[in-house]
Amino acid sequence: MEFDFIKTQIYKDAKAYNKTIKQIIIERKPDHILADQLKRAALSILLNFSEGYGRFHKAEKRHMYMTARASVNECVACLDVLYDSGIPDELLKQSETIAKMLSGLINRFKD
Repeated sequence: MEFDFIKTQIYKDAKAYNKTIKQIIIERKPDHILADQLKRAALSILLNFSEGYGRFHKAEKRHMYMTARASVNECVACLDVLYDSGIPDELLKQSETIAKMLSGLINRFKD
């Protein structure tokens, strides 16, 4: 069995984003609660996209992609707390790219 979602650009970008978030946590050493929330939100993007990709019904796909998109927003909020003086532009760009791809999928699977 082949898992096609692994080949998609959004999966690759979300996986890279997850890796970036892990590195930020190592470097910046936020408190345990913020670190845990940020890790879980970043992983949620990847997992919810993957789960949605495997769903058969439009409404189910759309719901999972919406959940993944909400997790991007959650990451941005956590990063805003972590980088009180402003989130680095590259992180904002990564977040925006993933959010836009997910928004495209959400719109694609509207009823």
